[in-house]
Amino acid sequence: MSLAVRFQGIEKQFGPVRVLHGVTFDIAPGRIVGFLGENGAGKSTLMKILAGYERPNAGELFIDERARSFASSRDAEHAGIVLIHQELNLADHLSITQNMFLGHELKKGLFLDEAAMRDDARAALSEVGLHKNPDTKVRDLIVAEKQLVEIAKAMLREARLLIMDEPTATLTPSETQRLFGLMARLKDAGTTIVYISHKLDEVERVTDEVIVMRDGRFVARAPTDELTRQQMANLMVGREVSDMFPDKPPLAAGAPVAFEVEGASVPGWASGIGFSVRKGEVFGFAGLVGAGRTELFEALVGLRPLSAGRVMIDGATVRLKSPREAMQQGLTYLSEDRKGRGLHVDMALKDNLTMMTLERYARPLIDLHAERDALKKAVNDFGIRTGNTSIRARMLSGGNQQKLALAKFLNPDPRVIVLDEPTRGVDVGAKRDIYFLIHRLAAEGRAVIVISSELIELIGLCHRVAVMRAGELVATLGMDLLTEERLIAHATGTH
Repeated sequence: MSLAVRFQGIEKQFGPVRVLHGVTFDIAPGRIVGFLGENGAGKSTLMKILAGYERPNAGELFIDERARSFASSRDAEHAGIVLIHQELNLADHLSITQNMFLGHELKKGLFLDEAAMRDDARAALSEVGLHKNPDTKVRDLIVAEKQLVEIAKAMLREARLLIMDEPTATLTPSETQRLFGLMARLKDAGTTIVYISHKLDEVERVTDEVIVMRDGRFVARAPTDELTRQQMANLMVGREVSDMFPDKPPLAAGAPVAFEVEGASVPGWASGIGFSVRKGEVFGFAGLVGAGRTELFEALVGLRPLSAGRVMIDGATVRLKSPREAMQQGLTYLSEDRKGRGLHVDMALKDNLTMMTLERYARPLIDLHAERDALKKAVNDFGIRTGNTSIRARMLSGGNQQKLALAKFLNPDPRVIVLDEPTRGVDVGAKRDIYFLIHRLAAEGRAVIVISSELIELIGLCHRVAVMRAGELVATLGMDLLTEERLIAHATGTH
């Protein structure tokens, strides 16, 4: 059942940009291996080579001591290697079952065996804790549910080697715990698991050993129990990483309210929500998946219907029918779905950056020089790692796409900023950069709202945190009351 892998001198470049430099190491069979590195370190590219999505420019891949070259991901799947993508790889217009069996359909004679596929899909969904009708269209799922569908789909392939790229990025603690139990059972059955994650507490908890890459090169490996989280972080970034969270800037006495919501209701998702955020405040939203946090803010910026409620910016009541209207009123919202709603990944970096404020660069024709200067400044300010600023957004690593999305949504210079899962899929060094950026924005007098599934993130960043449960705002906790235990208790109704 187990499968052994060896990379020998693997090199890969995209155009003039080299992302892998002679990578050599092996993965022992039947173990859970933590695979670490900053965004742009080459982790995902190397795993795409292993899973047949990319081919190396040089070097060899050995599977069970035999040189292999996969022409496609299906070729790799036939060898027992399956990749669960960080960026969801699902067809929104198809059902869960259709997505799970796409290209692997079961047949009864000349016809598709719909019943067997539906039963197998239901069993796999149950295994990962997603209790949805297998006939549900994927477009009707929230991001966390789509992530669970990806994991369930991989289970159906009966992989000998399973690559998990940020699988818990959108999952709640209970869903994450269920996934860890599933991983343990797979390991006991002989499956090798490569676990890519920037959540070092999870790596410490579930892996047997850690392999670290930096700048497209293999730099270290060690048994997990011989490394502290701090040592893992230092190996990833090549320097000492400390003070993840900046000191919270004190709120000025009597700071005016920048953003206020009264009695907001979103059909099927939220009811009677009210809160206010002051200038210079970082205000967090916690809750389990399905609590209605994302849907509430999508309604507040005009992405879905708001059936009742009042929204005020700087004391003036506003009616926002679209994100563009929200932006014009000084409010921007960065979606947790950076690929679907944050960026146009097939467009150039500068086109993504300036899209929301194109009128600034039209005189009347687009000033390409000004656009290039804006991109150069964003690359420096946000630490976007790219060897070539002329590439398309899809060629950036996931974390660097997130930085570009942040730059894009801050380009209009908003007074109120809503960040939904702002560090999803972002490495420890970049997380720290984003945390300091958030506090810089607050120190400039802006109101910053952070929706996050990482409780430590909310505790470290926020002056206050609101907790939603089942569509209701059930508690708002100040800094003196912010603990993981209290937040979980309110989110689950066990306080």
